[in-house]
Amino acid sequence: MSKQFFGTDGIRGRTNAGVMTAETAMKVGQAAGKHFLRGAHRHRVVIGKDTRLSGYMLENAMVAGFTSVGMDVVLLGPMPTPAVALLTRELRADVGVMISASHNPYEDNGIKLFGPDGFKLSDEDELAIEALLGEDLPLAEAAEIGRARRIEDARGRYIHAVKWSLPHDIRLDGLKIAVDCANGAAYQVAPSAFWELGAEIVAVGVSPNGKNINDRCGSTHLDLIQETVVGSGADIGIALDGDADRLIVVDEQGNTVDGDQIMALIGSQWAAQGRLAGGGVVATVMSNLGLERFLNGRGIDLVRTRVGDRHVLEAMRGGGYNVGGEQSGHMILLDHATTGDGTVAALQVLAALVQSGKRASELLHLFDPVPQLLRNVRFSGGKPLEDARVRAAIADAEASLDGKGRLVIRPSGTEPVIRVMAEGDDAGEVEAAVACVCEAVAQVAA
Repeated sequence: MSKQFFGTDGIRGRTNAGVMTAETAMKVGQAAGKHFLRGAHRHRVVIGKDTRLSGYMLENAMVAGFTSVGMDVVLLGPMPTPAVALLTRELRADVGVMISASHNPYEDNGIKLFGPDGFKLSDEDELAIEALLGEDLPLAEAAEIGRARRIEDARGRYIHAVKWSLPHDIRLDGLKIAVDCANGAAYQVAPSAFWELGAEIVAVGVSPNGKNINDRCGSTHLDLIQETVVGSGADIGIALDGDADRLIVVDEQGNTVDGDQIMALIGSQWAAQGRLAGGGVVATVMSNLGLERFLNGRGIDLVRTRVGDRHVLEAMRGGGYNVGGEQSGHMILLDHATTGDGTVAALQVLAALVQSGKRASELLHLFDPVPQLLRNVRFSGGKPLEDARVRAAIADAEASLDGKGRLVIRPSGTEPVIRVMAEGDDAGEVEAAVACVCEAVAQVAA
């Protein structure tokens, strides 16, 4: 059975269109509530959201769904995705919900679900909930309808947990940190956590109005944080996305430090400290070959997965690794969180900055990325990758890069697009390999 609602990271779409409606949200609440009604205890769900205008509508719809099947609701208000995962465990809840579309524009929204262990749901759980969405579910008796309450200290609990991830002998006194919270879920907690540890904070993207989340700010729009760092004379810049599970860093000169460089720093630092579990770092097929060479040169393996932090997490849990992430900035540090946490990852970077005494530009550029090129080819139907002409072009491109680079080709999971990526030491050969495959796909798709 294939999924109709759940994608690679929960349910996501344009608000009040398709699947992302109040009606669907209520049904998801009822179905997830029924799925997690296990045992004789009083059941509980934790619900958080980012700052999108549609969050009010979806939150209320989900409260109605969960309470109608007899589950109590704890409302957190605007909080990062990792905070929902944390508080689901801390409050002994049966399920956690984050209402967010991450780095997407405000018109989109989504629903992410966590199990009682704070980890995102398995495929089996998602399929079971999808099956319930099509059923006429029995509702709770009048006396068993759930209650809803809002807890006022959720931000403080999360800030405390975030600060606890920093070594206790490290303070951030003397550091001037620019923080861009994307007008999203971390607009209060991230600046507060850094300030409480002693840093001077220059905060931007901290004035959400329901419609400006990720709007020319945050980890996917870096001009603002770069300008802020250089203009304010900050030592470093921290850019989060709308739900704060993603991190991109900017050094004091305004240069970008992506997820690959962050993984290189944390992985090598933890290995030197004897903290790196599994002897390796987990990343996706999109991470640069330069990262792999850097880690291998220090006796650290790089384990690659399919694109998506969910696949990274599965490989980490299966192989006993505690550091993983994506080039795009998702950082998963299982010693401190059960999902990506941009603020926790930022504190590991800041700890290394304090301990080294170096400038960010000296510390954070650990390897030179090899030339990498990604192009998308749109198609109208069929399966272009199964065509003999495309397979032949792929074979030719792989042969041209043999021993000198990599070729990664994958269909998009959300749109009719083939993504063609190549990297290698020779930029000309990389461009030729990508062009060869893209032309073949375009011919077949025409």
